[in-house]
Amino acid sequence: MLRLFTILFLLFFSATALAQTNTVSTVSSGTVTVDKTPPTASAPSVVVNNSDVCKTAYSAGVQTQILGIASGVTVTDKNCERLKLARSLFGMGMKVAAVSTLCQDARIFDAMIMAGTPCPYKGKIGTKALTAWEKNLQDVPAGSRFLVDKNKKEGIENDLDDPFTNLEE
Repeated sequence: MLRLFTILFLLFFSATALAQTNTVSTVSSGTVTVDKTPPTASAPSVVVNNSDVCKTAYSAGVQTQILGIASGVTVTDKNCERLKLARSLFGMGMKVAAVSTLCQDARIFDAMIMAGTPCPYKGKIGTKALTAWEKNLQDVPAGSRFLVDKNKKEGIENDLDDPFTNLEE
């Protein structure tokens, strides 16, 4: 029974596929040309043409003999947004706020610690900020080497070795 159903299924769809091939009739006087091409799925164009938008566009389309589907999406680049926000804050003269915005990235946070200029913490800067960060480890960006090192000293296991973890938020 299953074999019979499979054979009938294949025959039906192969006949449908053959019926939808290009058919062109042309006669020299007074004839009609018929074209029976199956429709195709066209991937939509997703245009992001403003250079001040931190987005990337992707689109795709798939067509079979029976069904076609197409879609498009945009993806936001969080790191690009962070850089633009920091640049805007700096341009308005808010330098500490600009640095604080960048410090939300674990890589920047660690670089600032290594440079001896820890990120600001709730209005504190310099050594006061470092002391505040050490007391409030829950506020350190995920994936920071600073956090990993502190937890190792205290004997706490963690899996924050990926510095790109907080970029997907």
